[in-house]
Amino acid sequence: QVQLVESGGGSVQAGGSLRLSCAASGYTYSNNLLMGWFRQAPGKEREGVACIQITGGYTYYADSVKGRFTISRDGGKNTIYLQMNSLKPEDTAMYYCAASSLGGGMGPLTPPTYNYWGQGTQVTVSS
Repeated sequence: QVQLVESGGGSVQAGGSLRLSCAASGYTYSNNLLMGWFRQAPGKEREGVACIQITGGYTYYADSVKGRFTISRDGGKNTIYLQMNSLKPEDTAMYYCAASSLGGGMGPLTPPTYNYWGQGTQVTVSS
């Protein structure tokens, strides 16, 4: 059974930092092309934040977080992280970990690319 579990969310002041973790289990890594982070604020659509190609380590970032957020993986490839620095109030959202074993073509930061999703962890940034 595929399971993605996020942790590390919380409330911080603007300019602060958080590190999100996503622990993955129950799936075949050879069939997973991408893992990533998405976020969704109330009343807004889910948007891609960052993703990492598990095999090759390639990373992709939304323009809004480039230079502030870093996605990474551990050596065992069972956990990914999102280091978030210089947080802004507009970063406030529920953050979801996602994994994809599907064929490409839809884009690495596009939600339909992903077929596995975690439960989400809340990030709140106050001004």
